[in-house]
Amino acid sequence: MAIETRIQAAVTQAILRGQAGQAPARLAEALDYATSPGGARIRPTILMSVALACGDDRPELTDAAAAALELIHCASLVHDDLPCFDDADLRRGKPSVHRAFSEPLAVLTGDALIIMAFEVLARVAQTDAGRASALILALARRSGMPNGICAGQGWESETQVDLEAYHRSKTGALFIAATQMGAIAAGHDPEPWYELGARIGAAFQVADDLRDALLDAETLGKPVGQDDLHGRPNAVAELGVTGAVARLKDILSGAIASIPSCPGEARLAQMVQWQAERIIPVLPERMRA
Repeated sequence: MAIETRIQAAVTQAILRGQAGQAPARLAEALDYATSPGGARIRPTILMSVALACGDDRPELTDAAAAALELIHCASLVHDDLPCFDDADLRRGKPSVHRAFSEPLAVLTGDALIIMAFEVLARVAQTDAGRASALILALARRSGMPNGICAGQGWESETQVDLEAYHRSKTGALFIAATQMGAIAAGHDPEPWYELGARIGAAFQVADDLRDALLDAETLGKPVGQDDLHGRPNAVAELGVTGAVARLKDILSGAIASIPSCPGEARLAQMVQWQAERIIPVLPERMRA
């Protein structure tokens, strides 16, 4: 079964479970709205690719891990768009959840998706309790404090910001979770997979900074110019466009070299290269060298 099909099936199953019984109808609808269409689903794709490269001997664990990671990511987008943070009207080319359903329902949608993510992992504990426990811990560490996406959001309230720590938490955290959880699901040590996740995350953040500064809302499917609007630290403000592009290419050049030895190393390297090509923004003509 293709990676995309596995991810979709696992996410759909989780959402349907959350909509079962006497669930409040509008909140149930918002759960589906927040997770579909699913965008690029880069993080669960990386997770599943790592698991496959490591043998994928417990596919039910891999599927659960991929779904849980995507649910956390979707929850973070719902919360990021709220008026207290980015106050964004659009996400993935359609009204953000708080615009489509109301602010209270958006808060509840994000909360429900976070809880659902850990429920998905708890449900597969009977398959392998040790791996399931490690998956829960890995996802929790990259979701909360001090090194998860909550910490990343928290850096935006500081008067002095460590840009590297900010990016590692806000964006890099879930990419680190992706590579490490993929290894855990397949019974491998997660520690050697930290660097690959960190590099992909750093590259994705710089690419996102470039897109935010240079592209338009129609192209991105979400508001642009948010870094300047909210005074957030970003690679373009610190390095300039040329410097940010150079930084992006430098990060990506080391990503493939950081892949740990594993049975599917060559195929995984191809996937990383493909993802790298996808995240490099197509710059306006005037910015091309």
